[in-house]
Amino acid sequence: MSILGIILLVLFCIIALLLIFLVAIQGENSVGLGGIFGGSSESAFGSNTSSVLTRATTIITIAFMVLSLVVAVVNKSSDEELLAAQSAAEASAVESTSWVDEAEPAAAQADAAAAEVSAETAAE
Repeated sequence: MSILGIILLVLFCIIALLLIFLVAIQGENSVGLGGIFGGSSESAFGSNTSSVLTRATTIITIAFMVLSLVVAVVNKSSDEELLAAQSAAEASAVESTSWVDEAEPAAAQADAAAAEVSAETAAE
């Protein structure tokens, strides 16, 4: 992942936590974002739209939505990248098994040499 992707992901997490905090501290009786759908006030978006919490929540919500789209675009991978990663993984798997095949005859020779040494010491 690129540095830009990491920075955007950290910023996205901070914005998400801030949004959760702002929604949690809004009072039950205040209109907030819940008043938009409840229709408890006379105006379309509630009478307290000028309150600091409502404005901050609206701004953070917009930033959250925009940032989620930006993070998705930055971190998307094309089919060619996926195929290249898959072929690299298969190549490394083949390489890792090839050294095992080469090591088996050497291990057998080491075992044979050890058997000879133990036979010589037993004969003495």
